[in-house]
Amino acid sequence: MTLNDRFIIKVPASTANLGPGFDSMGLAVDLYLTLEVEKSDKWNIQSVSDELKGFPTDETNFILQIAIKTASKYGVNLQPCQIQVASDIPLARGLGSSAAAIIAGIELADSVGNIGLTQQEKLLIATEVEGHPDNVGASLFGGLFIGSYQDNEVDMLSISNISFEMVAVIPDEILLTKDSRGVLPAELSRECAIQASSTANLLVAALLTQNWGLAGKMMSQDLFHHPYRKPLIRAYQEIEEMAKELGAFGVALSGAGPTVLCFTEKGKGKVVERGLKSEFSRMSTKILTIDFSGSSVSSVERFVK
Repeated sequence: MTLNDRFIIKVPASTANLGPGFDSMGLAVDLYLTLEVEKSDKWNIQSVSDELKGFPTDETNFILQIAIKTASKYGVNLQPCQIQVASDIPLARGLGSSAAAIIAGIELADSVGNIGLTQQEKLLIATEVEGHPDNVGASLFGGLFIGSYQDNEVDMLSISNISFEMVAVIPDEILLTKDSRGVLPAELSRECAIQASSTANLLVAALLTQNWGLAGKMMSQDLFHHPYRKPLIRAYQEIEEMAKELGAFGVALSGAGPTVLCFTEKGKGKVVERGLKSEFSRMSTKILTIDFSGSSVSSVERFVK
C-alpha cells in the first residue's frame, strides 16, 4: 500500500482472558488509539487526549520506541514524524492500552520504513514485546483471537463470525498488570491444570456455538487467575451478581483488571448498563461491541475528523 506523507493509524482496544483463556484468548473492542502521522524533520508526538498528556513527546515515547526498535530489527532508519495521538482506551484498566500502543508502534515502523511486514510478522514482534499474544493479537486482527506462543512462534486463529455485547464497569483506580500478576501462584497441581484447561476449552466451544449460558458458566469457573485477582477488585462480587440478575450471561475480569466485563446477548447491553450505572454510580460504565477490523493504516484523505 502506497501512503502519502500524512496517514492515519487506528488500533482497537482489547480485552483478554474472558475468564479461563489466560494469556491466550483476546477480543478486540470498539475503543481506539488513533495516530495522525506526518513526515517531518524531527520526532514529535503530541496528545489531544487529556489522559495521555503526561507522556514524553520525543523518541522516549513508548510508541516511538517500539517503532524505532522494530525498524532497527530490519536495518531500517525511520524518517522522523510529527504525530498527533488520540485515545479513548482507559489506561491501566485491563483494556489493552499498552498492547494497542505496541501495535501502533509496529504499524508506524512498517508504514514509514516501507518494511512490508506480514500480519504474522507483526504478531510475532508484538508478542515478543508483550510476552503473550492475547491482547496484541486481538488489536492486530480484530474479532475473537486465540493464540499460542511457543518456541518463538505464534500459532493463532482469528474468529469473526461471533456476536455479543459487553458492558464494561471501570473503577476509577488503576491496577498495573505487574501488580495483578504478583498474586498468581507459580504452579498449579496436575488436577487443577486439567480442570482449568478443560474449562478454557469448553469456553471456546460454547462461544463458537453461541451457547451463551455455558460460556458464562465457564467464565465463572476459571481457576487460572480469577480466584487470586477478584479480591483486588472493589465490588467484583456485587457487580457479577447484579449483572446476571439484569440479564448478562457471563462476567469476567478484563485482562488483569480492574475493569469488569459483563457479557450479554446482542441487544441486551443497554438494560444491563443502565442497571449497573444506577447501582455503581461511582464507577464508569460503557457498552462495548466487538471490533472485527483490527488495526488499520489509511491515507489521511480517507479520515473524517
